Amino acid sequence: MSSNFYIFLIAAFATAGVIIRPFKIQEAIWATIGAILLLLFGLISFQAAWTGIGKGLDVYLFLIGMMSLAESARREGLFDWLTSHAIKLSAGSTTKLFVLIYLVGTVVTIFMSNDATAVVLTPAVAVAASKAKVKNPLPYLLICAFIANAASFVLPISNPANLVIYGDHMPSLASWLARYTLPSILSIGVTFLILYLTQKNNLAPTLRSDMAIERLPRGGKMVLAG
Repeated sequence: MSSNFYIFLIAAFATAGVIIRPFKIQEAIWATIGAILLLLFGLISFQAAWTGIGKGLDVYLFLIGMMSLAESARREGLFDWLTSHAIKLSAGSTTKLFVLIYLVGTVVTIFMSNDATAVVLTPAVAVAASKAKVKNPLPYLLICAFIANAASFVLPISNPANLVIYGDHMPSLASWLARYTLPSILSIGVTFLILYLTQKNNLAPTLRSDMAIERLPRGGKMVLAG
């Protein structure tokens, strides 16, 4: 069998490990195992591997910055602060809360990436829904899951995959906006409409909105400014 067969076989193995996560092993471990197997069996050279690593430098730096910012926002309570304000502004209306959480998710996805929305904002929304005595938090959690995709092409940084897809051919911001602004608006709008129509019966008539909002610490303000 040709070397290409074994390359595809190892790639399929590594990809399956990343998706399925058997034995609860982290995704990065499976990807690393796949890369090491390719090197050990001589299917790719060390020089080619090193060149591939070097080409992804921009992506690595972006991911490090994005994850650091998202983790700082979580630790400093920025996401809890945002969701608490959304509940306060809803004035007891679950429909208003649905819209506000959707807007928060959209903003977070656009400026902090869809990973931040899916991984960091979702737990904050769950905690806020619990504090507001929401009987069924599922509609609000679905927002985080779906808006993370719907708004992921508004800016190049809205989804790390954007950097991978374009690589060295990333268009200018003006070209990007000209190409993706209208599709993004349609994506965000249609996603909201479908989510609301399918979940409106799960929204309770009222909710508790008199919860106290803790003051955003200095660190949280710095993250927000960042």
